[in-house]
Amino acid sequence: MSAAAPSAASPGRFLVLEGIDGCGKTTQLQDLAAWLPTSGLMPQGARLLCTREPGGTPLGRALRELLLHPPEGAAATTGAELLLYAADRAQHVQERIRPALAAGHWVLSDRFSGSTAAYQGHGRGLPLDLIEQLEVIATDGLRADATLWLDLSLAESRRRRGHRAADRIEAAGDAFLARVAAGFAQLAAERQWIRIDAAALPTEVSAACRNALQAAFGDG
Repeated sequence: MSAAAPSAASPGRFLVLEGIDGCGKTTQLQDLAAWLPTSGLMPQGARLLCTREPGGTPLGRALRELLLHPPEGAAATTGAELLLYAADRAQHVQERIRPALAAGHWVLSDRFSGSTAAYQGHGRGLPLDLIEQLEVIATDGLRADATLWLDLSLAESRRRRGHRAADRIEAAGDAFLARVAAGFAQLAAERQWIRIDAAALPTEVSAACRNALQAAFGDG
């Protein structure tokens, strides 16, 4: 017998992982993807959709390649980069996130609008008020129910990335990445994100993420 669909009284939840490259978002997304369906937090019949930005839709995957690994001579300008991220997000929200939430399911995303404010706003120096306007358009007003900020120092991020080939964003230099890291800290305070110490052991980070979601969505 198939599971009953979640009721209208059990709305879907939208969860986001944010942080600089190397902070462990991929590892924690995989852990939460395995844990959440058995955690008791999700209503009966609800499914978990795991996704990412950029690249959560077929259009997004094409945009991700253009943004992170463009062909020679085809790198986006700063303004075009911002608009491409906004286009990816608009498609992502309308095609995947909102339909899942409307059906009562939960969504877990590796990055969302906070990353654009951190990288293109604080990092690239584009006007934050312009980015906020684009965020409203691209998200259609959608906000995460909880954002877990995996807080990691730039030095530890660099150590973890090691000699891995850098994508276009990672290759922008340490001064740029330092501005991004500071931007994440500011955004976390402004938007009341949940800070997770990402310098701890992966198992400890996983436990902290689980505890945070239990506190946010558990019955008691």
